[in-house]
Amino acid sequence: LDKVVMDSPKRRLGIVTTGKAYLDVRQALRDLGINDDQAADIGLTVYKVGMPWPLDPEGIRNFAEGLEEVLVIEEKRAIIENQMKEQLYNWQTQVRPRILGKFDDEKTVILPSTGELTPALVARVIAARISRFYTSESIKNRLAFLDRKEQQLNASPAKLVRTPFYCSGCPHNTSTVVPEGSRAVAGIGCHFMVTWMDRNTDTFTQMGGEGVPWVGQQHFTDEKHIFANLGDGTYHHSGLLAIRQAIAAKATMTYKILYNDAVAMTGGQPLDDQLTPWQIAQQLAGEGVSIIRVVTDEPNKYPNGTPWPKGTTIHHRDELDKIQKQLREETGVTILLYDQTCAAEKRRRRKRGTYPDPAKRVIINDLVCEGCGDCSVKSNCLSVEPLETEFGRKRTINQSTCNKDFSCVNGFCPSFVTIEGGGLRKATPHAAENPAEDIPQPALIDLVNPYRILITGIGGTGVVTIGALVGMAAHLENKGISVLDQAGLAQKGGAVTSHVHIAPNPEDINAVRIPAGRADLLIGCDMVVSGSYDSLAKFDVGVGHAVVNAHPAPTMDFTLNPDAPFPVQDTLDHIRDAVGAESCSIIDASDIATTLMGDSIATNLFMLGYAFQKGLVPVSEEALMRAIELNGIAIDANKKAFAWGRVMAHDPDRVMAEVAELKGPITVVPPATELAEIISRRAEFLSDYQDKRYAAKFAKLVEKTVSAEAKVMGAGTTSLTEAVARAAFKLMAYKDEYEVARLYTDPKFMQKVETMMDGDYKLKFHLAPPLFSKRDPDTGHLKKKEFGPWMMKAFAYLAKLKTLRGTPLDIFGYQAERKKERQLITEFEKIVETLLGDLSRENHAIAVEIASLPLHIRGYGHVKEKAIQVFEGELTHLLTLFHNPEPRKQAAE
Repeated sequence: LDKVVMDSPKRRLGIVTTGKAYLDVRQALRDLGINDDQAADIGLTVYKVGMPWPLDPEGIRNFAEGLEEVLVIEEKRAIIENQMKEQLYNWQTQVRPRILGKFDDEKTVILPSTGELTPALVARVIAARISRFYTSESIKNRLAFLDRKEQQLNASPAKLVRTPFYCSGCPHNTSTVVPEGSRAVAGIGCHFMVTWMDRNTDTFTQMGGEGVPWVGQQHFTDEKHIFANLGDGTYHHSGLLAIRQAIAAKATMTYKILYNDAVAMTGGQPLDDQLTPWQIAQQLAGEGVSIIRVVTDEPNKYPNGTPWPKGTTIHHRDELDKIQKQLREETGVTILLYDQTCAAEKRRRRKRGTYPDPAKRVIINDLVCEGCGDCSVKSNCLSVEPLETEFGRKRTINQSTCNKDFSCVNGFCPSFVTIEGGGLRKATPHAAENPAEDIPQPALIDLVNPYRILITGIGGTGVVTIGALVGMAAHLENKGISVLDQAGLAQKGGAVTSHVHIAPNPEDINAVRIPAGRADLLIGCDMVVSGSYDSLAKFDVGVGHAVVNAHPAPTMDFTLNPDAPFPVQDTLDHIRDAVGAESCSIIDASDIATTLMGDSIATNLFMLGYAFQKGLVPVSEEALMRAIELNGIAIDANKKAFAWGRVMAHDPDRVMAEVAELKGPITVVPPATELAEIISRRAEFLSDYQDKRYAAKFAKLVEKTVSAEAKVMGAGTTSLTEAVARAAFKLMAYKDEYEVARLYTDPKFMQKVETMMDGDYKLKFHLAPPLFSKRDPDTGHLKKKEFGPWMMKAFAYLAKLKTLRGTPLDIFGYQAERKKERQLITEFEKIVETLLGDLSRENHAIAVEIASLPLHIRGYGHVKEKAIQVFEGELTHLLTLFHNPEPRKQAAE
């Protein structure tokens, strides 16, 4: 099993390695330019261990004999190293070689036991050990590259990270929320991700230990109660033991059993024996639990006669907060059984036709949307995406990723509309089934050495499929192939990478990971993952090429923070710097593929087709088409997406013309960048909002700011003017009942609906009219209700009454919220007068901050009220600094 794979007649340094580490060693030696002949010449020998425990004593003794030093390279703990030291311990000092591994002879860690080894790390260690007696230009160049790459990436780290997150519509988006003043502990499963979602959930245990630390902690704290999250799969195989322990210890806590009908974290396998919610409840009642509450998105789904234990009550998930507040006041162990099917599993079953797929979709009227983010607070959903508009960042629903959970509709905002009936309009391109039929085939790469492709993207979007298709195509052509997918929790919206090696023969491939600086092609299906440290470390300028999707798919940061920045240009520049600007192709693949194919899932095949037509994929189209057929999923759609990618590479004008025709009229105008246009667009809007007189009032305030700012700062500085223009508009265009009605009757709204939908459908509006809506008895907030299609007629009538705004006949104007909105306009005018009167070069920056504050007053009702409170607190603080800027200046220094 153990054998010498590289030998030398003048043996000095021996390397002992095994498993994956052996492949890393071979790749490291190749990167250092050391082949078998050079190894023999410099005295380097390599011993490959086939069975690391127990280590064959005779073989290792024979190998070590005559060597000056043995370097043991192995993953994780020092299994081989420690055995070698024990077996060679009694050798005479003059013949016993030095044995190094995890530490060098200076007791410095060189091969850590944590993490994993890489060819780059191994190369550094080998180069350091042989430097005492040998070096070469290739070794110096490789080490210089590694140093340069490390400095480059550290000097400009990626500003965004693709962190795993709950799927769109995941039950855990709702179930893991705890009431204010309570905390929870986590366990193993998808729900563990709550620990990085700012939901007051910390710590976790092994499976079967969920909540048990509280049994000991409860006696040494003033805290009376906690919640413990426990997945249904874990409950079945070991979690019940944790609950039994808590009951026996008379702990006061609530176990939240998260029943989602599948082992979601590892691919949606069914639960063993398929325990039902009522069987779990019966088990727990038998264990002595007396209070069991079932919370679900479908309270009516349980048939009459379902054998729930006595006293069990069923509640809609909208009552979750109230139920949890009740349970935390109880003594002993209580159970909240949250029953909602896994969103990813719903999606799978719907594709197979085994789960209901409601003919219902959610859209957002972006003009009505305030961008407050309350919909994300309510839903925690990644399908609620940012939409950059002239009037700030708004929200839109990604129809391709939405799993129809509909909890976003609970956001306190009138911009949400549900469309019932009909279906998404399918793209009907005029081209043939194979739009690439008439374009020439690219020249195939002459494969002499291993060709390495790094595919990056977002979990759940088919990244691994692309690697599998390329791998199968290479296999069909009898090439050597290795595909290493890195996923894990990445299937939940996190970073996924696929390392693909294609070589003339299998034995030409060493390490399954792409070594640093050795990648030939980046297929970047997501710019965030493509711009990460690990991805860009694989590239060197002038060595490889990159095809990158420029679509800014939101990260979890946006879901948790509505104002989270997305540095698109910085991210793309980061990629260009690492690969070389001339070698990068940047395309908005998501938008193009979704428009052409009707679903964003087509994006990755589109990217592959683009790279292929550019001559960057060393397999034939015939082999790729056969691989798609063997995959057996959406064969025609995948072939067509691939073909459109080829057309995009060959004739982009043809593709963009097709996209423009399919999209129809533009309903969202790109934001203005010039000050004059920013002002004119807002003046025009305010004229429609009220009248020309109202718009003139806005223009007068802005003109006054232009003069004052130019007088103090010079003609080239306009940041204060822009801030005043944006903020004054924001306050003056407050969205009362007349304005919401006007925006719904704007033709652009129905154009958007008609472009998106096909068939017979009707619109439902989700509103909370202050004059008519009831208040939630627990929160005091107005409750939203659903209104039918007749609302469009009501909107048309109400919009005509906008001339009543602010007059004694304005019945809506007597509400406290409307009075406050008008008050804010007056106060802002006074604030601007103050800023302009005392403006100086020293306080100009603070003046811009103050003028920009109203932009954060967003939302409706209680959401807006909270934003106003924050605004007033910050305003007081900044006005103090404005009149006395020196302390702030000194603090900054």
